[in-house]
Amino acid sequence: MTTISIIGAGNMGTAIATLGLTGGHSVQVIGRDIEKARVTEAVTAGVIGDELSGDIVILALPHPAVDEVLATYGSQLAGKTVVDITNPVDFESFDSLVVPSDSSKTAEIAAKLPDTAVLKAFNTNFAATLIGGTVGTVQTAVLIAGDDTEAKSVLSDVVISGGLRAVDAGSLKRARELESLGFLQLTLAAGEKTSWTTGFALEK
Repeated sequence: MTTISIIGAGNMGTAIATLGLTGGHSVQVIGRDIEKARVTEAVTAGVIGDELSGDIVILALPHPAVDEVLATYGSQLAGKTVVDITNPVDFESFDSLVVPSDSSKTAEIAAKLPDTAVLKAFNTNFAATLIGGTVGTVQTAVLIAGDDTEAKSVLSDVVISGGLRAVDAGSLKRARELESLGFLQLTLAAGEKTSWTTGFALEK
């Protein structure tokens, strides 16, 4: 059993909590509101600033909120695996990413957490496909990028135990491409070119 702390109690935080619980893992959900953090009776709910119980910490937040959370928890994240699910979209124009073209939000987070294994995952998935387990007729695939092989393996086990497919997308450098893919998927859904209940599928 893996212990998981999810910071963020929105649609994605709830979906990932459900995934973890389905796999038999211990899940803590941290939010700004304790009631909203109680996404299901099976989780341990808390508010930002509470101690993190998970070995894996998932940042299920809008990208502008990440820096505040990192400042709040700081050294408490050392030795843990931090999973960044953000898509750093310019929310004013909704027409670009706000990170340099040769970098990613995940790389920026990793630079601030030198004693932490930082991964990119879940940013190319919509919540409905995590809960439903499929994209159309294809099993939902979670793409995972990062430099720590062991951390990727543990997260992959969580994904697989929850009934989904885990795919190693390569090193932390690939977070840039995952953010671009996530951005494209978001703009297509927002433009009603596709549905928020579907997305990109990856067949074996």
